[in-house]
Amino acid sequence: MRSILTLLLLCLLPLQAGAETSAPDYQADVAPILKKYCAGCHNDGDRDGDFSLESYASLQNGTEDGPAILPGDPENSRMIRLITGAAEPLMPPEDEPRPGDEDVAVLKAWIEAGAKGPEGVEPDRLALIVPAIASRAKQHPVASLSLSPDGNRLAIARFSKVTLHKTPSEEGERVSVDEGEQLGTYPGKVTSVQFSPDGRRLIAASGVTGLGGVAAIWNVDDGTLVREFRGHRDILYDAALSPGGGILATCSYDKSIILWDVASGEQLRTLTGHNGAVYDVAFSPDGRFLVSASADDTCKVWRVSDGERMDTLGQPLKEAYCCAFSPDGRYIVSGGADNSLRVWQFVSHDRPRINPQVIARFAHEGPIVQLAFTPDGSKLVSVAEDRTIKVWNTTGYRELKLWENQPDVAMALAVDPAGKSFVLGRMNGTLARYAIPAGGNDSDDQAPQVIETVAVTAGDMQTVKEQEPNNTPAEAARVDAPAEISGTISGKVGDAADFDLYRFSAKAGQEWVIEVNAARSKSPLDSFVEVLDADGNRIERVLLQAVRDSYFTFRGKNADQVNDFRIFNWEEMELNEYLYANGEVVKLWLYPRGPDSGFDVYPGAGKRWGYFDTTPLAHALGEPAYIVQPHPPGTELIPNGLPVFRVYYENDDDARRQLGKDSKLYFTAPADGEYLVKIKDVRGHERKDFSYKLAIRPRKPDFKVTLHGANPTVEPGSGREFRVTVNRMDNFDGPVRVDITDLPPGFHATSPIIIEEGQIEAMGVISADRDAPKPTPENAKASTVRATAEIRGEQVTHDVNNLGEIKLGEKPKLLVTILPAEGGAVPVATPADGPLEFEIQPGETIMLRVRVARDGHKGLVSFGKEGAGRNLPFGLYVDNVGLNGLLIPEDEQERDFFVTAAGWVPGQSRLFHLKAAQAGGVTSQPVLLHVRGKEQVAER
Repeated sequence: MRSILTLLLLCLLPLQAGAETSAPDYQADVAPILKKYCAGCHNDGDRDGDFSLESYASLQNGTEDGPAILPGDPENSRMIRLITGAAEPLMPPEDEPRPGDEDVAVLKAWIEAGAKGPEGVEPDRLALIVPAIASRAKQHPVASLSLSPDGNRLAIARFSKVTLHKTPSEEGERVSVDEGEQLGTYPGKVTSVQFSPDGRRLIAASGVTGLGGVAAIWNVDDGTLVREFRGHRDILYDAALSPGGGILATCSYDKSIILWDVASGEQLRTLTGHNGAVYDVAFSPDGRFLVSASADDTCKVWRVSDGERMDTLGQPLKEAYCCAFSPDGRYIVSGGADNSLRVWQFVSHDRPRINPQVIARFAHEGPIVQLAFTPDGSKLVSVAEDRTIKVWNTTGYRELKLWENQPDVAMALAVDPAGKSFVLGRMNGTLARYAIPAGGNDSDDQAPQVIETVAVTAGDMQTVKEQEPNNTPAEAARVDAPAEISGTISGKVGDAADFDLYRFSAKAGQEWVIEVNAARSKSPLDSFVEVLDADGNRIERVLLQAVRDSYFTFRGKNADQVNDFRIFNWEEMELNEYLYANGEVVKLWLYPRGPDSGFDVYPGAGKRWGYFDTTPLAHALGEPAYIVQPHPPGTELIPNGLPVFRVYYENDDDARRQLGKDSKLYFTAPADGEYLVKIKDVRGHERKDFSYKLAIRPRKPDFKVTLHGANPTVEPGSGREFRVTVNRMDNFDGPVRVDITDLPPGFHATSPIIIEEGQIEAMGVISADRDAPKPTPENAKASTVRATAEIRGEQVTHDVNNLGEIKLGEKPKLLVTILPAEGGAVPVATPADGPLEFEIQPGETIMLRVRVARDGHKGLVSFGKEGAGRNLPFGLYVDNVGLNGLLIPEDEQERDFFVTAAGWVPGQSRLFHLKAAQAGGVTSQPVLLHVRGKEQVAER
C-alpha cells in the first residue's frame, strides 16, 4: 500500500509543477481581455467610475469602493463579481460586448495564481497585442505630402513610413512607391508630414487607432529623432508647427488639441470644446492663433497664448475636414463633407467675437479633403473625393482651373513654395505635379468681351402700322427705329398661333427698349416679346451659373410677394445675391430676422422685381432655387456640379412691375446688324381685338424723386422723420443725392440724403433746436429740395417737392437720444455743433444705447423690428431685436442695442436715427456712422 501511495505522489508532482508554470500571463493573456472589453471606458484619460484598467499600475489603484482584485481570491474580487453579475452594476453594460466564459476563466485563473503583473517595465501603451499580418497590398496610398521650403525635397507619408524624394520637376511626372530614402519608424499610420520653416527638420503625426497618438520631429539630413511627443487617446490626424517653430499643435480623433513646447517636449495646454474628431489644425501667419476643423460640423479659432476660444465657426452643414489661414492672416478658409468652400473674415484678434462668413461656395460634387494657398495668397487649391482638383482666384474665389477624372481619390496636397505648381498624392500610390494658372481661366484668350454700352442717337419716333404676313424672318416688316407699331395678334398660321415679326438695325452696344401697350389700353392681349437675330434665332443675354442650391421651405410664394422668402440654407446667402427659381431671377434685399422669417427681395416694398427682364412667378413649397452668378454669353464656365441657366432677350410682364401685364424688354445689341422683334400672346391665343402698340425706342435712363412727410410739426429739441423715394426710369439704378436747403432758423434736416444704388428710398430727420424760434409765414414754406445723379457721365438735377409748411410744436412728451453704451462703441468725434460720430467695420457688430426722457409719456417705447435703424447704409441693420423688436419697457429709460455691418459693405459715412412708434413718431437726433471699408481699414 505504501508503495502505491508513493507512486501516486510521484505522479502528481509534475502535474502540480505544470499547474504553477501555466498560470495566465498578464501581458499575453490578461491585458488583451481588459483592453478589449473594459479599457474603452475605464482608462487613464476617461476614468469612468474613477477606475482605470489601462495598465497594471492603474488596476492596482482599485476603485473608490476598494481593491478591484484580491490576489488568490477571484470569487470575492470586485472585478470578477461585476463581470459575472454577482455584484451590481453589471459590467460591461448589457448593450456592450461582454467577455465569454473562456475569458472569465482566464481572469479568474490569473487572480487565483496571485494576479502577477508584467516583469520589468510595462509595455508601451501604443503596442498592439495582435498577431502580425504581412501586407500583401500592391498599392500604397499616399496619406500626406510636404515640400521643403526650397522646393527641392518632397516628403511622402504612406501608412507607417515616410520617405524623402527629389521633387518632381515636370508636370505629370510620377514617383515610384519604391523610390526614396526612408525617414524614421512609426507606431502606426502616418497621417501628416510637414517640413520646418528652415527645411532641416520634418514633423510627422501618427498613432494607433483607439490607443494614442505620437508626433515626432526628425532631422532630415541624418534621419535622427530630435524629439517625440506622446499624447491623446487616439490616432493623430495632424501635427502643425508654429511659424516661429516654438510650438507644436496636434489634433486627434479623441476630439482634443494639444499644444506642445518644442524645446522641452512638455505639454503647454489642451484645447477642448470640439464634440467630434479634430481633423486639421493650422496656425495664423503670426503664430498667435490656431484654427481647427472637426467632425462636429464646426471650425474653431483659438488664441495660442492662453487657449482662449475666440470663435466657433458653425456654418458648415457637415464635417469640416480641412482649414487654413490666408497668408496675410485676414481670412480663414475651410472645406469638408458639405462640398462647400467657406471663407470667414478673421476679426477676433483682441477678444472673442463673431468672424463673419464672407463666402460660401459650392465647390465640388464630393467632400473637400485638402486645401492649400499659394504663398502670395492669390490662389487656392482644393482637392475633393469626387476625383477633381480646382484652383481658385482668391479675389472673390472664382474658379480658374479644373482637373477632372483623376485616376483615384487624392488625399495629399503640397503647393510649391514658388506658388507655380502643386504636387498631388493619390490613394493608388501615384503622384503628379500640376502647374497653377498664372492669371485667369485657361480660356481667357477666348473669353467673350463685355460689350460697352452706348447711347442711341436717333430721330423722332416713327408711327407704323402692321402689314401681314409677318410671321417668318423673310416676311418681317422692316422698321426704322425708333418706331411705334400698331398691330393685332389675330389669326393662326397653319397650326401655330399668330405672332408678328419686325426687323430693325442696331449697332454694337446700343441700348434699346422694346415696350408694349396692350393691357393698359384694355386690350385682352397678354403680350410676350423677344429679340431674335436676323435669322430668327434666340439671343443669349446672360449665363447664370448656380453656386449654391436650395429650395423653398414653409410655404410657396405668389408672383407679387417681396417678403418671407424662406429658403433652405439661407445662412450661407448674402444680400445682393441673385436667386433663380423656375426662370425667375430676384435679388436678396433684407436678411431673415430669425427662424420664423425669410429674406425680403428687391425692391423691399410693393411688388417684387425680376432681374434680366425675367418675370416674377408663383413658386411652390419645395421648389428648387439656386444662388446664381451672371456671366457674359460665350463664357467657358468651369463645371461645379450645379446647373447653368441661359437667359435670353425676352419678357412676359414688365420686370419692374410698372406696366401690369404689358411687356418691356431692355436689349443691348451684341454686334452691328439686323435684329427681329417678336410679339405674341403668352397663352398662344389670338383674336381680332388682341391689339397692341409696340415701341422700339432708345433707352433713356432718368429718375424722379418725391418727398413724403411734408408739413411737419417739430417739437423743440426733437425731430420728425421724412422720406424720399425715387422712381427709376428705364433701369436707371445709380445713387441719387437729395439736398435740402433754406430751412427756417433753428431747424435742421438730414442733408444730403443718399438714395443708394439700386434702392428706392431713404429717410431723414427734420429737427428743431431747443430754443428754435417759431417759423415766420415766409420762411416756413421756403425750403428747397433738389435731387442729383450722374447718368452716362453727366450730372442730372431735378427739383423735388419741398417740406411744405414747417411748424414748431409744443414741448415734447418724449425725447429720444442715441448715446455710447458702456463697454460698447466709443465715439470718434463729439462735436458741440454736430452729431455724435461712430465707426464700424464690415463684418463687425457695435453696441450703442438709446435713452428716452419722459415728460408725460409713461408707456413702453418701441422703435420697430427689422426697420429699427432708420437710414442705415444698405447692409447694416439693428441686430438681436428678438420677436418684439427694439423697445424700452414702461417706466424704463434706456436700452443697449446692436448694429451689425455685412462683410461687403463699402466705406461711407451716413446719418441714421431711431423713430418711436409713440408720441406721434418722434425721432432721435441723427448720429453719423462711418463705415470703414476694407481699403480704409488696411490704411489704418
